[in-house]
Amino acid sequence: MSMSTATEVIAQHWAFAVFLIVAVGLCCLMLLGAAFLGGRARARYKNTPFESGIASVGTARLRLSAKFYLVAMFFVIFDVEALYLYAWSTSIRESGWTGFVEATIFILVLLAGLFYLVRIGALDWTPTRSKGPVKPSPAINTNNHPQ
Repeated sequence: MSMSTATEVIAQHWAFAVFLIVAVGLCCLMLLGAAFLGGRARARYKNTPFESGIASVGTARLRLSAKFYLVAMFFVIFDVEALYLYAWSTSIRESGWTGFVEATIFILVLLAGLFYLVRIGALDWTPTRSKGPVKPSPAINTNNHPQ
């Protein structure tokens, strides 16, 4: 009494198939329930943005310096490298001295990249016009009375 190979595969994976069917069914049920039970009110201010009871003023389209995005990209890049180093540190016994040398080279390349970014000023947040020495402005006497 042996089962066929196809029957064995189905028997082994029935729990996963049931899970998928229940998950898709639950998602469909929630979407249909929201469509039937959701509010349909149409009002004058229904689609206006509302934040903490304060009416919005002006536009949300602010022009930001590209430096903010550049620093964010550098953070993500160096953060992902930290994840690689964490994965290496969890398997340090299996990787041995070869893994240690490779990780050292990896860290040195990262440090070289960081020093390069600092040297070219890619991590400076201040604009170039505010880096110079502060010159005192001439005092303007607005008082017309002689002292």
